[in-house]
Amino acid sequence: MKEALLVIDVQNEYFTGKLPVTYPPRSFVNILQAIDAAHAAQVPVVVIQHTNHVPDAATFRHGTYAWELHPEVKKRPHDELIEKTLPGSFTNTSLDIWLRKHAVSSITISGYMTQMCCDTTARQAFHNGYGVKFLSDATGTLTVTNKAGTVRDADLHRAILVTQQMRFSQVMTTAEWIQSLNLVYR
Repeated sequence: MKEALLVIDVQNEYFTGKLPVTYPPRSFVNILQAIDAAHAAQVPVVVIQHTNHVPDAATFRHGTYAWELHPEVKKRPHDELIEKTLPGSFTNTSLDIWLRKHAVSSITISGYMTQMCCDTTARQAFHNGYGVKFLSDATGTLTVTNKAGTVRDADLHRAILVTQQMRFSQVMTTAEWIQSLNLVYR
């Protein structure tokens, strides 16, 4: 089974923009470790970048600093860069075509935000027949408040992980995933 690591929306918006990720505390460090481990194991790395093409968009506006990939992600090698405009990385993108062209049958989810683009992409992958691994400490979120109420960052993150493990994904830590690479790709 060939797998690929998806690095979803690790953009400046989540560090210095309007949506600073707060949980889990070391998610970014773990994302970088996952990228490095994938590269070392010759597991393809697909970087996904969210874009909002609306000229006066509040977040992820194309061409702004907040839209750019985090410099640490940008400087690391990757096999493909895919732009998306909706939460699901498969929607109106070339992701499925690229994965199938490269005989990938399992994907590993890392990036931001746990409950939005990571969750949506994992569900889409499952629906498209891929095996899915979801890195519990290399995905992240923030406390969300809207008309429906408030959900604390840790509670929101945990709820998605529990839901993912119920049906869609194998939830694992970055260390567990790296260990699995060492066993499979030696």
